[in-house]
Amino acid sequence: MRALLLVLLLLPVRVLMADSLTLEAIFAGGGLDGPVPRNLQISPDGQRITFLRARPDDQQRLDLWEYHVADKLTRRLVDADALDSGIEMSDAEKARRERARIAGISGIVSYQWSPDGHAILFPLGGKLYLYTLGEPAAKAMRELPTGGDFLDPQISPKGGYVSFVQGQNLKVIDLASNEIRSLTEDGGGTIHNGEAEFVAQEEMDRSKGYWWATDDSAVAFERFDEAKVDLVKRIEVHADRTEVVEQRYPAAGTTNVSVKLGLVSPKGGETRWIDLGEDPDIYLVRVDWLPDGKHLSYQIEPRNQQSLELRIVDGATLEQRTLLKESSDTWINLNSDLRFLKEDQTFVWASERSGYKHFYLYGLDGKLRHPISSGEWNIDKLLGIDEKAGLLFFQSNRDYVPDSQVYALKLDGSDPAKPMRISKRDGTHVATFSESATIYLDSFNDPATPPQVSLHNADGSLIAWIEQNKLDETHPYAAYREARISPEFGTIKADDGQTLYYRVYKPAGFDPAKRYPVFDFYYGGPHSQKVVRAWSDHFLTYMAQQGYVVFTLDNRGMDRRGRKFSDVIYRQLGNAEVLDQLAGIRWLKSQPWVDGDHIGVFGWSYGGYMTTMLLSKGSDQIAAGVAVAPVTDWTLYDTFYTERYLSTPQDNKAGYIRSAPFAWLDGLTSPLFLVHGMADDNVLFSNSTALMSALQTRGIQFDLMTYPGGKHGLSTTTMKLHAYHAIVNWMDRHLKPESSTQSGEP
Repeated sequence: MRALLLVLLLLPVRVLMADSLTLEAIFAGGGLDGPVPRNLQISPDGQRITFLRARPDDQQRLDLWEYHVADKLTRRLVDADALDSGIEMSDAEKARRERARIAGISGIVSYQWSPDGHAILFPLGGKLYLYTLGEPAAKAMRELPTGGDFLDPQISPKGGYVSFVQGQNLKVIDLASNEIRSLTEDGGGTIHNGEAEFVAQEEMDRSKGYWWATDDSAVAFERFDEAKVDLVKRIEVHADRTEVVEQRYPAAGTTNVSVKLGLVSPKGGETRWIDLGEDPDIYLVRVDWLPDGKHLSYQIEPRNQQSLELRIVDGATLEQRTLLKESSDTWINLNSDLRFLKEDQTFVWASERSGYKHFYLYGLDGKLRHPISSGEWNIDKLLGIDEKAGLLFFQSNRDYVPDSQVYALKLDGSDPAKPMRISKRDGTHVATFSESATIYLDSFNDPATPPQVSLHNADGSLIAWIEQNKLDETHPYAAYREARISPEFGTIKADDGQTLYYRVYKPAGFDPAKRYPVFDFYYGGPHSQKVVRAWSDHFLTYMAQQGYVVFTLDNRGMDRRGRKFSDVIYRQLGNAEVLDQLAGIRWLKSQPWVDGDHIGVFGWSYGGYMTTMLLSKGSDQIAAGVAVAPVTDWTLYDTFYTERYLSTPQDNKAGYIRSAPFAWLDGLTSPLFLVHGMADDNVLFSNSTALMSALQTRGIQFDLMTYPGGKHGLSTTTMKLHAYHAIVNWMDRHLKPESSTQSGEP
């Protein structure tokens, strides 16, 4: 439910002390972090590092850049303005960008290297381009003949074809002849070929709907039919109009799409369908080709998501067999860590069967060879495998929960409990390894260091800086360095003794003899960690500069702590999470520098839901709360996300009732400020209208701000600016009585 993850960067204007952050500075295009590269990739030959970079005058418009390793030079490869004709995006492309969280970004937003490292494929302005490196400028750029709107362009592994989805059919361009060929013909209406369905994009971290064989011999593709999915009418209120939007939306407990998996030759011909089994109510969650290009693997889950099968298919005969099966009493977390090795008929598999996510080596006979990692610590993701050196690289918080570090393990499983740490500095490292896993890009930041990108050997030694992004006098953040507030990290105990991590920013000019109001920010939902040792959120720093204690606690239900930590939310949301957050509030009240009568809470999306639940269950502990775009009725959210934790409404009626604020609203006595975009297509506006009605029926007063045309994150900078003005001013009114920071008196 990546849509429930909030980036708080946009805020209102206020009068501050010299050198303190201003909301205008934070809001002005997001440039305070410096020139941070995006979509970093290493070319297949390892000689170039490519990335997207925002323009200094427009942080939302991206160009394609490269760093040449041998020359040690950085240059712009493609200027988006030189090619972009400004064609209006199709509705399908707008929806795809919304799912990918890049709505509002323009210019070059995605690209792909050709396998030989000589060319780069990218869409721009409704057209598709193949840029060949090393050619004269007049010949370097080739516009490909797509013939109209398209989705998901890919270049085939051997470089013979470029493929895309158009009109809900899968098509290819033969690069030798420039001929366009349609590989499917029945797309249209409710039938989609080569696309990922809504819940795959939104909840499974799967944006692709087709996959090339490694030798260009075939394409595997998903065909889904949404005819039986409920056609939901959603009203979007804009400033100048009201639109009724019809969408096939699989709400919890309703029918999903029907899915098929087919194989087709890029030269055309009949589709051959793979038998996915007798149960039609399944999720196709992953598809991967083996290195030989002759065998295909796929992973499926049943509707309840309590088991997962990995199957392998012979591409010639379509004969298949199950390699392994995972099961859980709660749910299976998906990952993208499956890797088939080229040398010895084995594959690496990630599983949480021990209670923590670890790696295992299997043979293609489906038999476990040995664990690669083990212990009471959790792996985030696989980064790369160097088969020649026998090393596997991964990301984890093994050393410190709020960190992300890069580690290596031996593939032979000889020391599974003691990985070698590769990254050096404490903080947050996000690594991108080359295909051979001999070099990697490291994106690093910590509370005092804005995002930096460097190139390293696999042992961690530095090769070159790609973007050092020094926080010196020329940096966009330079004017605010002296007033910067560093966060403190610590742990508290939950009611049952479980360790919980927190982060706190103490107010500017902190005096331990005074008592300060609290701004408590959280997300609270699964798969989201907010207490991280990273370059801090400017908004939270700003609130601390405004005289607040700014507090964040990571409650149970989140990942990176093992299954015992996450699984307590199964079949009832808003219970364990709320209890943990209230434990954090009690800890705050015990601190002599906290004004316990003026603690306010704030969340967006799942965090907004948490605000409604916290005020309903803990108004005696909380002075006021802001809920932005909250989920209030889980029957309105999609099947895959909601049923993972709550099962279906038919199976768990009581759980759905107890997981919604309506059952607890009589306890909501503290002031509530409800904020929602009126064109939100993720957490539908009807979540808030249902809450409004329930509050009004009970005679409970609340404050409200709605945004015509506003999507889930609010759509424009003016909306965001207005929203944060409103939120901060509302918090000040409720949490800053004149006496609260003047003395040690309550």
